[in-house]
Amino acid sequence: MSREGQTFAGTSPVARWASFVKLPHTLFALPFALLGVLGASRVAPVDVATVAWVAVAFSAARFAAMGFNRIVDRQFDARNPRTAQREIPAGTIGVGAAMAAVAVAAAVFVLASAMLNPLCLALSPVALAWVLGYSYAKRFTWWPHLWLGLGLAIAPAGGWLAVTGTWSEPWWLLPVIAVAVMTWVAGFDIFYALPDEGFDRDQGLHSAVVRLGQRRAILLAKLLHGVTIPALALFGWQAGFGAWYAAGVVAAAGILTWEHRLVQPGDLSRLDAAFFTMNGVMSVTVFAFALVDRLVIG
Repeated sequence: MSREGQTFAGTSPVARWASFVKLPHTLFALPFALLGVLGASRVAPVDVATVAWVAVAFSAARFAAMGFNRIVDRQFDARNPRTAQREIPAGTIGVGAAMAAVAVAAAVFVLASAMLNPLCLALSPVALAWVLGYSYAKRFTWWPHLWLGLGLAIAPAGGWLAVTGTWSEPWWLLPVIAVAVMTWVAGFDIFYALPDEGFDRDQGLHSAVVRLGQRRAILLAKLLHGVTIPALALFGWQAGFGAWYAAGVVAAAGILTWEHRLVQPGDLSRLDAAFFTMNGVMSVTVFAFALVDRLVIG
């Protein structure tokens, strides 16, 4: 049986735990947490320690959320041929060890939030509850993709709050970047759900793909990504970014367009390239252009 995408070969503890939480997925949204930091750097000073604690907080929250999802879904994973070789169903990581790792990651997230500022600490339980709660979403809502999207949309808002300790001015600036990330994540998560349409339907699980079917679900993903780009542009304009950032948004639009060309109803043969490769490239591209913009324009 072929290995699931974004997992690592080998049986070492490092390979097992990295595969357990799909470590490369961190690349998807961490750049957007750092984009929030960049935007906030125009209104408040940023030091290396703050950037480091933001990265630790994001990575720990993501580890806790992914690990918790693997624990909660372990029985479904065992029955699904696509996921049966995941670490808990395969017996390479025990449930007890997974629970302990999730608890440690959650504690690290709270600690990192405390090291940033009192507001981040106060909001950390709310953020943690939301990202852990996602694991139950497919049991009762057709739109778990939006739940996941909002979970990752916390990242840029968190990056901003970590630097400033206060909400944005104007107030809608953080909601705009949250909408950009939420629609981006929800769109590609619909792609991720495409291969499991039959399994999810048989098991009584919910998703946009089960609700709408492949063709209309893919159309919904297109519409969501159609919101992503103008939301990114609006955030950049209001946050004071310039031409380099705009070029990054244009590049992101091209990447998303190409991603949608890779996935067609009835043809999921290039899904891994669309989901894993293109989305990682997209988030890094936006951040890289934003960083150049900040360094060049100041």
